[in-house]
Amino acid sequence: MSLLDGKTVVVSGVGAGLGHQVAAAVVRDGGNAVLGARTEANLARSAGEVDPGGSRTAYRATDVTDEGQCEALAALARERFGGIDGVVHVAAWDSHFGGLEDADFATWLSVVDVNLLGALRMTRACLPALKERGGAVVFIGTQSAVAAPSQVRQAAYAASKGALTSAMYSLARELGPHRIRVNTVLPGWMWGPPVRAFVRFTAHAEGTSEEAVLGRLAERMALPELATDGDVADAAVFLASDRARAVTGQSLLVNAGELMR
Repeated sequence: MSLLDGKTVVVSGVGAGLGHQVAAAVVRDGGNAVLGARTEANLARSAGEVDPGGSRTAYRATDVTDEGQCEALAALARERFGGIDGVVHVAAWDSHFGGLEDADFATWLSVVDVNLLGALRMTRACLPALKERGGAVVFIGTQSAVAAPSQVRQAAYAASKGALTSAMYSLARELGPHRIRVNTVLPGWMWGPPVRAFVRFTAHAEGTSEEAVLGRLAERMALPELATDGDVADAAVFLASDRARAVTGQSLLVNAGELMR
């Protein structure tokens, strides 16, 4: 039996990277994937790649800062597949850089609105369906929430994701009586489109090779290479499955051993 046989998983933030990999893993492991993101063209492309026949996917343009759009995506999952068994929150604003001294707190509020409140809006929209038969909520956090990287400053992103992890503990208690599990995956440096772009930019700025930049990142790991967005997707799908039926209120680092806790 596949990991997600017959189960329906809502995936927010489906683009070219991690969200796409989560959708692909859901379908690969026997589930139905209901995809949400702001750009419909990206959703159509992702659904077409992971499910060419279209029988195991559905999608709707969704901005997680809009409660009505979150509710519409949850409704689509129920209409198309009869219910919801899991939600994986990938949607994030991760492109705002800087620390405290140069902080634009208006932008920080927008980052929090997407990364913290957006995940909570989407979770609440799915709650009626999740309560019917139990299930799982999986937040995608970041290693930066527990150990700031030295290579980049992303204080707003780290703070918002740290708040999401804190909210996870409360939700695990609140929703546990309904047999709804709530967990977080904390990726470190994750080989996929964003890190690929960082490596390319850094190599150009330093006048060195991409291999050299990537090597500097990899030498920080216990394992000799970076985790990939596919590795993170696999961890999220495991937590969304019945194989993790007794796991709730936990944070799982997927980082090739860069940080061990």
